[in-house]
Amino acid sequence: MNPDVAADLKDLVNTLDNIEAVTDVPRLTAEIAELEKQAGQPNLWDDPEKGQRVTSRLSHAQGEVRRVQELRRRLDDLPVLYELAAEDTDEATAATAEADAERAKLRNEIESLEVRTLLSGEYDKREALVTIRSEAGGVDAADFAEMLMRMYLRWAERHGYPVDVYDTSYAEEAGIKSTTFQVHAPFAYGTLSVEQGTHRLVRISPFDNQARRQTSFAGVEVAPVVESSDHVEIDEKDLRVDVYRSSGPGGQGVNTTDSAVRLTHLPTGIVVSCQNERSQLQNKASAMAVLQAKLLERRREEQQARMDALKDTGSSWGNQMRSYVLHPYQMVKDLRTEHEVGNPSAVLDGEIDDFLEAAIRWRRRTPETS
Repeated sequence: MNPDVAADLKDLVNTLDNIEAVTDVPRLTAEIAELEKQAGQPNLWDDPEKGQRVTSRLSHAQGEVRRVQELRRRLDDLPVLYELAAEDTDEATAATAEADAERAKLRNEIESLEVRTLLSGEYDKREALVTIRSEAGGVDAADFAEMLMRMYLRWAERHGYPVDVYDTSYAEEAGIKSTTFQVHAPFAYGTLSVEQGTHRLVRISPFDNQARRQTSFAGVEVAPVVESSDHVEIDEKDLRVDVYRSSGPGGQGVNTTDSAVRLTHLPTGIVVSCQNERSQLQNKASAMAVLQAKLLERRREEQQARMDALKDTGSSWGNQMRSYVLHPYQMVKDLRTEHEVGNPSAVLDGEIDDFLEAAIRWRRRTPETS
């Protein structure tokens, strides 16, 4: 076997060994057995929230084990492919090319899985609550906010992650003022938290009759979904509750009753709203869950700020984090990692995994290098 190929295979084996150690397959296997026992209980769905939690965790744990075991099987088979290629003199070139292609594919998949092992923060395993707001740039910013919403929804769709959109406030001419949605997937918060910050779009404005170049901005906030163990208490006297009629694009009424709910947390000024449910009671419950998540994220940020101050890092991973340039050239560039691609259409259609992985690795390195 070619010495370079042998060295690369050894490196892949070492990386997968580390992933297996961090993933702790024996622990996951034991957890799967316990979850399967719970899932088989006839009264599981008497508590729908528990039923959803158990089945979701079971599906995720089974997927994790299958993924690691399948990578190990393919990696163990790879040296055999190279041996067969060396023996088959008539078709050696084609067989070697096939083995090389499998090795390259395995490296991409193993490196992608390795990123998951870097998500070790307190809330990284949680589902994610994402809020997008249009910022400077008028109607272009509102349109850009809607483009970002579609980007994340398409990303979730590509991965098979269910999404609940809690509230969308539509702008008058085009686009949205804001939206809040939840991504139902383990590690969604750890993965998407690197998207938090200001996103910048440069393009020829489709809303400018003189076809001038316009720069617009949209902000992304990501919070971990609250669990029962978090103890995020909210005093009713600290809340202002407003009810209103749900509306669709262009201010069109979509509900004839005042079922939408807006909550204002007076001590912090945080405002959340929900209009996706049919009843006011359900919307208030969903809005409370969103508010708790935002308060939990604020608490996490305050704790992180205190830790950073103690470390005296003197740096933050910043506010403006990515630029999407559609004119005069085509490029999307992350301003923290320097990762860039020349196909904005694909990125805005949800192909953001490379940006997520680069940012997760960058964030892990930053405290060590600052």
